[in-house]
Amino acid sequence: MTLILTGSDVAGLLDTDEMLRALRSGFLAQAQTPAPGLRVHADLPGAGSATALLPGLLPAIPAYTVKINAKFPAAEPALRGIVCLHSLDDGGLLAVLDSASLTAWRTGLAAALATDVLAAPAAATLGVVGAGAQAALVLAGLSRLRTIIRLTVTDLVPARARRFAERHGGPGGPAAQVVSGAREVAAASEIVLLATWSRAPLLRLADLSPGQHVTSLGVDEPGKAELDPDVLRAATVVVDQEDLARSVGALAPADLRDVRPATFGDVLAGRHPGRSGSAELTVYAPVGLPWQDLAAAWIAYQEAAAHGRGLAVDLLA
Repeated sequence: MTLILTGSDVAGLLDTDEMLRALRSGFLAQAQTPAPGLRVHADLPGAGSATALLPGLLPAIPAYTVKINAKFPAAEPALRGIVCLHSLDDGGLLAVLDSASLTAWRTGLAAALATDVLAAPAAATLGVVGAGAQAALVLAGLSRLRTIIRLTVTDLVPARARRFAERHGGPGGPAAQVVSGAREVAAASEIVLLATWSRAPLLRLADLSPGQHVTSLGVDEPGKAELDPDVLRAATVVVDQEDLARSVGALAPADLRDVRPATFGDVLAGRHPGRSGSAELTVYAPVGLPWQDLAAAWIAYQEAAAHGRGLAVDLLA
C-alpha cells in the first residue's frame, strides 16, 4: 500500500526539532560521503519551469526519494508537485507526499541551521526579504536555535509583509516592523534572509555591513539573482553543494569562477571554520539537495504509518 500525504498531513507530521537534528546529521553524512544526486531543470512555455531531484539518499534510511516540481511564480502556491518515497529493498512506492509543504520545511529549516552556525553568535535582529512560507520556516527554526529580538520585513506585496510581521512579531515574539525595500531591511538587521523570485540583485556590497550574515534562498535555477557579484566576491561564501551552486545557483555567473566557497557540511564537520571573525561578512547560498527531501519525507512517512495518517492506496491494483 502507498500512503498519500497532503500538504496539511506533511505539516502536521513534521516536528521542527526533529527536522533540525535530521538535517544536521544529513549535512555531516554528506561531508563524510557525498551522496549522488541529479537535478534536472526545464523551462516551460510561458512563465513556468519544471524541476526534478533524484535520488534522495542517506546512509541510515532504507528508502530514496524522487521529487518533481512545477514552479509558476504568479500561482498560489508558486511551487506544486510531489515527492515519491520508495523502498530501497524492492522499489516499492511507500508514500506520495505534497512537495510544496515538504520543500518549504526542509529548505527553511536547513537554512535556519546554517544561518545559526554562520551568523555572529550575538546577532539577534533578523531581516526578511520575501515574506512567504520559506521565510516563516526559517524564522521558526532560527528561533529554536537563538533569540531573535527584532524582525524587519519587506515584500513586493506590502499586505503580505504586514501579515508576516503581525503573525510572527509582537507579544511573545520579536518586535516587528515593515519597511519598503531590501536595503532598508539590511540597514536594520544583523542577519538578512532573502527568499524571493528575483532575477536581478536586491543587495550590493555597499548595502551591507561588516559582521552581517546573509542567507540567499531564491537562487535555485538559472537566471535568478538576489546578491550582486560584489557581495559574493567579498564575503565568506558557504553553499550546500559546490557543483550545483556553480551550475544553477548563486555562483553560476562566469565572473564568479574565482570565488572559492565552502560547503556547509565541511563547516559542520570542522574542515572549514565558517565565520572566523566578528567583522566577517558571511553568505549562505544553497540550491537544495535530494537527500534533504528524503530526510523530511522519511520522518513524515514514519509518523503517518505509526499514527494512521494519510490515505492508503493500492496503486498496483
